[in-house]
Amino acid sequence: MKLYLHPNAPNCMKVVMTAAQLDISLESEFVDLFQGAQRAPAFLAINPNGVVPALRDGDFVLWESNAIMQYVAATKPGNTLWPTDERRRADISRWQCWELAHWSPAVSTYLRENMFKALKGQGDPDPEALRKGDEKYHPLASLLNRHLASRSFLAGEDLTLADISVAAFLMYARPARVPLDDYRFIRSWMGRMEALPSWQVAQPPPRT
Repeated sequence: MKLYLHPNAPNCMKVVMTAAQLDISLESEFVDLFQGAQRAPAFLAINPNGVVPALRDGDFVLWESNAIMQYVAATKPGNTLWPTDERRRADISRWQCWELAHWSPAVSTYLRENMFKALKGQGDPDPEALRKGDEKYHPLASLLNRHLASRSFLAGEDLTLADISVAAFLMYARPARVPLDDYRFIRSWMGRMEALPSWQVAQPPPRT
């Protein structure tokens, strides 16, 4: 299987961590987002949305990070990341849908304003954008924090794809100044995530 990715993208990190956790080897092809490679005709033929990640497995091409995670995990039967029990899968999928629809857009405000704008030379953070981001983020963080108060991981006591999906957008929590001080159960959960060897493997190389 070949994964088209940029290592700094949280959505790509999800797939890399999934494969690392399951000891699955993926061939990778770098897509240089900063040079516009995602808009090149060759890549648009793979993913017409012009975003990473995308996966090719023989003649099968798949895009959307959470779908790719599920597909990769399903190639190794018997794992706890994507168990065969349909109710557990529905629970995991529920959190992956929540991440896409609500969590990642809210957290992305901090990544964009406090981190990526500076990297791209786009000026200072916009206070109004951050204020609106706070309005979206804090109710979601409160929900997540309450849920994690009584369990080690999102879908029970085992690590699943749900945790990888939701945690991925906190990979830049410190440099992006994502407000976590008031959410101790999220912080504890992130400590468990960051201690995993697969999390370390999936982190982008340091900038030089």
